[in-house]
Amino acid sequence: MRILVYNIAYGTGSPGGMHKRLFTAHRYLKTDAEHFEKVSDFIEQSNADIVGLVEADAGSYRTGYRDQVAELAARLKHYHIDSVKYGENSFSMNIPILNKQSNALLTRDRSIEAKLHFFSRGMKKLVIEAEINGVKVFVIHLALRKSVRAKQLGMLAEMIPARTPVIVAGDFNSVADSEEMRDFMQTTGLINPNCENLPTYPAWKPKRQLDYLLHSQEIVPEHFEIPQVVYSDHLPLIMDFKKLTL
Repeated sequence: MRILVYNIAYGTGSPGGMHKRLFTAHRYLKTDAEHFEKVSDFIEQSNADIVGLVEADAGSYRTGYRDQVAELAARLKHYHIDSVKYGENSFSMNIPILNKQSNALLTRDRSIEAKLHFFSRGMKKLVIEAEINGVKVFVIHLALRKSVRAKQLGMLAEMIPARTPVIVAGDFNSVADSEEMRDFMQTTGLINPNCENLPTYPAWKPKRQLDYLLHSQEIVPEHFEIPQVVYSDHLPLIMDFKKLTL
């Protein structure tokens, strides 16, 4: 099977530099559809069985009210589960554009069991959990603040079942050698197939590994790559894998 995880920055494209990001901040209020088209083309060509999307727009003014998740799922003929990342009672749910900022999981398997969790801490609270062909897949986007992120990782660790094929995918907003990541990996026993700790952010000149495809010992990676495409401010991650036969 193949899994892809991609922070697509709401289809706002890749500014190509931090100073350019400042001067093109209006992208987050109104974005050109061509950016998402490039993302969609890339994802379709990847032929992924499972797609984890971080920072997708569920149909705000920014995208001309186009639901990026629904459009991509229809194009791929995938089942999808998605939700705004802030939680039902969050103040952000009352703010236009923010109340359409989502994460999603798409898959060819329409018989999956899926559910949503919400962290009790942080602004970005959503955890998508799905069981796909016997593999537990979690899609996340963690907090920017270190103290909150550490709490979220602790809560996430409690959700991960033991002795089960597991993949945790998403934007962790944390580098691999951070204390919170070391603690999380030690607690869960998850493995990072990005053995060289190759960076994923910013896409135009990667310096930090913020995005991960972590897996349990019951998963055997057959191929891992970080495609060098600049359709977002993050790079995507792809892993081909199989379940360990016991």
